[in-house]
Amino acid sequence: MAGYTVVNLREIEDQAPRFGFAPNMEARYARGPLGLDQAGVSLFRLAPDYRQPFGHRHTQQEEVYVIIAGSARIKVDDEVVELRQWDAIRVPGDTTRALQGGPEGAELIAFGAPSADNRDAEMVPNWWTD
Repeated sequence: MAGYTVVNLREIEDQAPRFGFAPNMEARYARGPLGLDQAGVSLFRLAPDYRQPFGHRHTQQEEVYVIIAGSARIKVDDEVVELRQWDAIRVPGDTTRALQGGPEGAELIAFGAPSADNRDAEMVPNWWTD
């Protein structure tokens, strides 16, 4: 048996419709399809100016977001950071964060190292307040 797994991130099922976020958002989680135990990788697409309707934080998992197309803003705790193509931002686990697509929208890849039970995430409703 080979010691690797190959998947196309665009071919992973989009979970956004399941949670009512389509068509403004795509969320393709590759942890399961890749058979990852100690890491996570996801592909997201945000429509122009679309804000994720919630923030989230983790008890332990830090994440890195890389903008691969377009631009975005990310609210990290009380600060809003502008991101452009190929910018990467690391966010500590206990820092609340949420993204907004730029004027042309955004595509990004998120990397993390989730807990074994994947239950260290806490959702924060209505994170964007302006």
